[in-house]
Amino acid sequence: MQKGVAGESAAAADAQDGRIPALGEIGLNSFAPYVMNRIMARWNANLAEDLKARDMTTSKMRALAVLNVSSSLTINELSVLAVTEQSTMSRTVDSLEEQGLILRTPRPDDMRVRDVTITAEGRAVFEGIWPIMYGDLTRMFSGIGEDEQQAFLATLHKILRNIRRHEI
Repeated sequence: MQKGVAGESAAAADAQDGRIPALGEIGLNSFAPYVMNRIMARWNANLAEDLKARDMTTSKMRALAVLNVSSSLTINELSVLAVTEQSTMSRTVDSLEEQGLILRTPRPDDMRVRDVTITAEGRAVFEGIWPIMYGDLTRMFSGIGEDEQQAFLATLHKILRNIRRHEI
């Protein structure tokens, strides 16, 4: 993409002049949401295929991963952090609870709210799938140095702050 005034992209410069560039002018490979979607679609497809052998779905894996690093969450919080629709997460939590991998307990101060926590068995299951996830991660970043990875993550966090709707 060409640079405009003060290092801005040509698209940003055009937008300041009241002209919005066409997608064809930007190009799909220079349109960040398109590239991010391609990356995440491939990541999710690879991971789903890798997890299938362990009879694990992506939604279950995401829930266990988030709960593995969180002490306790509501289903709504879990659905945000696991990037899963709330209705899908409710069904996922039902299934994980039936499998004994998570527990739902009512909050003492508000019996309507249920806290979701991972069980020891759930942690063991997650520890079994973590090497698969980590292997996919290392393949994704193959040939990309630590400095580039950290800069990329910093940029992603800035983007997330710009677009997020939840504080978590």
